[in-house]
Amino acid sequence: MPVVDDFEEHRPMLLGLAYRLLGSMWDAEDVVQEAWLRWQAVDHDEIREPRAFLVTVVSRLALDQLRSARVKREAYTGPWLPEPVETSQAGPLDTAELRDTVSYATLHMMERLSPPERAVFVLREAFELPYDEIAEIVGSSVANARQLHHRASTRLAQGRDRFRPSSEEHTELLTKFIRAAGSGDLAALTELLHEDVVSYNDGGGKVRAALRPIAGRQKVAAFLLGLQSRYEFKGGRLVEANGVPAAATQVGGHQQLVMIGIRDGRISEIYNVLNPDKLGRVHLA
Repeated sequence: MPVVDDFEEHRPMLLGLAYRLLGSMWDAEDVVQEAWLRWQAVDHDEIREPRAFLVTVVSRLALDQLRSARVKREAYTGPWLPEPVETSQAGPLDTAELRDTVSYATLHMMERLSPPERAVFVLREAFELPYDEIAEIVGSSVANARQLHHRASTRLAQGRDRFRPSSEEHTELLTKFIRAAGSGDLAALTELLHEDVVSYNDGGGKVRAALRPIAGRQKVAAFLLGLQSRYEFKGGRLVEANGVPAAATQVGGHQQLVMIGIRDGRISEIYNVLNPDKLGRVHLA
């Protein structure tokens, strides 16, 4: 069936697009399912480029959902973090831009953008769409689409490291961090943390977690050592999520996935995802 085959050929790419726009694979799957229903309902003889049509449909559906999701996230208990996914579920990763835009740090930073800024940035950076097509998708002029992309790129560049660590360097730093945090080694922990490190803890109101981001080397170290002294710490098995190493651990009997951002060779962000609703896409056991 050509109609089914055309859609299924593009499904991984569409899921990857929707996930980058929404930061949630649950929501991305809903969007792609709605796109499938619309794809079945159209006259396919009038569609010259199925990929372009489907990218437009998914992008617009995701934009609508992102606008409503922002309201829900403002009422979320504690910091809202994206839903981590195993790298194999993130769609094609054939280019550096596709890998970068699915990285956890980038997804988290994209929460700072307005929905149109996020859409323009993803469509341009990851999927290399020309500005005239992007403008049509988001409902703006070409000049405004260029401006949105420039604004998004500038905001995302702030505080980012120009030199990305290799996978080996990332793994080594993460492993040392898990070891130091689990053993309560203050000196080792402090040495690993960037002066401006921020720790985000997403329990979603379902697992007890810090309700605000914790900022600064001393405060983050004290917070981590406080957890280590009060709760049993287990694990540290490395898995891959969003294209980089992550650590599956347990604190006080609750599973969590730990990811880090790196700047100047030190840990600049710590992302602790404890909300069980967000842990189903990564094999933790």
